Amino acid sequence: MAGTTLRILIVGAGIAGLGVARALRMAGLRPDVVDREPPSAGPGAAIFLPGNATRALAGLGLTGPLRPLGAVIHRQSICDAGGEPLCELDLGQLWDGVGESRALPRADLQRVLVSAVGGVVRHNTAVTNLELDEGGPVKVDFADGTRTEYDLVIGADGRRSTVRALAGLGGAARRTGQFVYRSVVYGGPPVTDWTGLLGAHSSFVVMPMGDRRLYCYAHETVPDGATLPDDGLARVREVFGGYGGPVPAVLDALEKVQLAAPEEVEVGGWSRGRVLLVGDAAHSTSPTLSQGAAMALEDAIVLAEVLRTHAGDLPAALAAYEKRRRPRTRWVLDRTRDRDRTGDVAPDTRDPLLRKRGDRIFRDYYAPLRDPA
Repeated sequence: MAGTTLRILIVGAGIAGLGVARALRMAGLRPDVVDREPPSAGPGAAIFLPGNATRALAGLGLTGPLRPLGAVIHRQSICDAGGEPLCELDLGQLWDGVGESRALPRADLQRVLVSAVGGVVRHNTAVTNLELDEGGPVKVDFADGTRTEYDLVIGADGRRSTVRALAGLGGAARRTGQFVYRSVVYGGPPVTDWTGLLGAHSSFVVMPMGDRRLYCYAHETVPDGATLPDDGLARVREVFGGYGGPVPAVLDALEKVQLAAPEEVEVGGWSRGRVLLVGDAAHSTSPTLSQGAAMALEDAIVLAEVLRTHAGDLPAALAAYEKRRRPRTRWVLDRTRDRDRTGDVAPDTRDPLLRKRGDRIFRDYYAPLRDPA
């Protein structure tokens, strides 16, 4: 493509950063990728990829490496806290012609993406300052005292993005009012579907990943200012000890839990000069709809396309990127908020509604995402 001499820096080597690096390399560009963390600080727990996420990975040429990892999820089963069915969603039908849904260890996906960019990531490399020159290159200062100029700096460094702060593109991320608990259980109860149990202001999700592994994701709504518990394992057993279905056996098998307080990012603009935000740095939401990875990977594909289409006109490319992506990520944010509010409706009101038309409600959440990004 024209413009292959663009000097591009990607800050952040998670799903968003590596996805962008892969898409740009496929377009003939060779970006630098840096991450402030050491390579040993890899991701834990697991991840659920809905159909539009696996479609994006296919667009990045990664279907083959992904295929042997984890397990394909064919159905979502939503139950009340006691384990009684409320509704079901056929994922094969929902994502027909789009992509399969898959659960796998997050570290496995990370390895696929690192391999896809040739493993060229400069770890332990933090960005400390950005000097923006309107119309000219961005001067980037690193923690080791070096300075380099880039034609484009891409902030893929998550919801607490350093790039976003240094470029003046928005304030701090905002908590969504939840605590989430993630774990991988080995040798737990037999579970064949994505199985979610909904309680009062809390939920517990279990799904298979193959090799007798289960990915467990739980959340509870918390008041403003709440602090994460010191002992996540004890807290999970306290909150979900009265749940039914597979949860008691899962709790017995739990050995450790990862804790997090999800945060939203909503900013007025995703670029300033030659600095651009992608992924959670631009549009983080709570993980309720499992769309974080999908949105980041779609960002990567669209960014590569607009850089190719607007070769030689970087401002036009960045404007076209945001115009194309913002309505879709806004939909995800709005539907995520809707879903979170539904989770906080009293069970005696919510459960009859889900029994009556839960499958339609959940289909509507994802319907526009069946279309290409």
